[in-house]
Amino acid sequence: MRIGFFGAAGEVTGSCTLIETGDCRFLVDCGMFQGGREARSKNLNALKFGCDVRSIDFVLLTHAHIDHSGLLPMLSVLGYRGPVYATPATVDLLGVLLRDSAHIQEKESEWQLRHQRRRGQGGKAGTQPPLYTVAQAEASLKLLRPVPYREPIRPVETVAVNFHDAGHILGSSWLEVTVSGEGRPRRLVFSGDLGMRERPVLNDPEPPIADADLLLIESTYGDRLHRSLQETEDELVAAFERTRRTGGNLVIPAFAVGRTQELIYILADLVRRQRLAPLKIYVDSPMATAATHITLRHPELVDSHTHELIDWMRRHPKKMSVEFVADVERSRALNEVRGGAVIISASGMCEAGRIKYHLRENLPRSECSILITGFQAAGTLGRRLVDGARLVNIFGKPVAVRARIYTVGGLSAHADQAGLLDWLRGFRKAPKHAFVVHGEPAASEAFARAIEDRLGWPRPRLPQLGERVSL
Repeated sequence: MRIGFFGAAGEVTGSCTLIETGDCRFLVDCGMFQGGREARSKNLNALKFGCDVRSIDFVLLTHAHIDHSGLLPMLSVLGYRGPVYATPATVDLLGVLLRDSAHIQEKESEWQLRHQRRRGQGGKAGTQPPLYTVAQAEASLKLLRPVPYREPIRPVETVAVNFHDAGHILGSSWLEVTVSGEGRPRRLVFSGDLGMRERPVLNDPEPPIADADLLLIESTYGDRLHRSLQETEDELVAAFERTRRTGGNLVIPAFAVGRTQELIYILADLVRRQRLAPLKIYVDSPMATAATHITLRHPELVDSHTHELIDWMRRHPKKMSVEFVADVERSRALNEVRGGAVIISASGMCEAGRIKYHLRENLPRSECSILITGFQAAGTLGRRLVDGARLVNIFGKPVAVRARIYTVGGLSAHADQAGLLDWLRGFRKAPKHAFVVHGEPAASEAFARAIEDRLGWPRPRLPQLGERVSL
């Protein structure tokens, strides 16, 4: 068996692993690289596996986030026509996320062309075409095959697959793959992205199987612990009170899938418990709106506390109201509001979408606040804000940073080091081969040490991008 690490090795984004069993080839995830100047070149070269993509038998998706799914349209463009297996909720979300990804790319390419023409540079030279178009994204959606949790499938005769709830976002999974053939069956586990236990909205991650021959484990927060939910609530209340007192707006960049729904839950719960005054929130993201509707269509994936809070919100519309901003004109009108607005908008790392317009208008104003609620990859605008930049570029123009930047660390959809170790304790013994992936180098190295020190396992390997390992 050979494993090829073609993404999320030594970094967080671009998840893509090629497994070659001798009888078949398959991919686990096919994600887009995000953040930094090298992201585009990495995406253009990401699917060079040393084999024709048409020789790949099937694809398994752990969840819908673009850093795990965003290159599926490119795979399709290159000629892949096989099935892509994912949970039903993931399939529903991809219908929104992949179209949105393509739409953003098309719009950014158009903006570059207009910008060049304004500067007197004709033609398309120097503009970056989209990695794929909306039409190509829609074509890739036809490859999706929904698979419920815990209902085994057999994509080929020698491989059986089970999807288990990872508690990360709606429909997220960790994968149990059994490969048969010569000798005894081999059991492979791919963690995908794991969520925290006892957090709002979603069910807890399912524990792993007892034994595995191969494990790939994520390490996004492998070097740190999240703040408690109580501390996170205190930070949120402080940010809201400060912004209300200064008369500015509170702008919250948030991932459209998962984070936006979690924020709505937490803010509604704070209002219900009278820790916050009655609120009106603007959710300015068509994708977040669609993701919220999809969440409501999958009540079996939502915990009992969330069902109770949804019922409370329906009975108390004046205490907690949410306006989902649909059209562009309404979104633009929010930029004219000088105070009192609470705006949740995508993207979560501030790299694209409507959030950039709200940041452009509110960052220069000291009475406003920006609430960062999720992981910010190296090279992203969100990361520069977290790192204390006093001047940033938005749409090619400098924007002063005078607003108060709050970083709330307890809302991550990823398990922290303690949560990851707790999940790994579900194995009866150390897997024969373990690899730490999906983390920046310091986080992955720290987590590999923690696995060795805390669990007594042999030190896991930290693969490099493009590395192939024979087992």
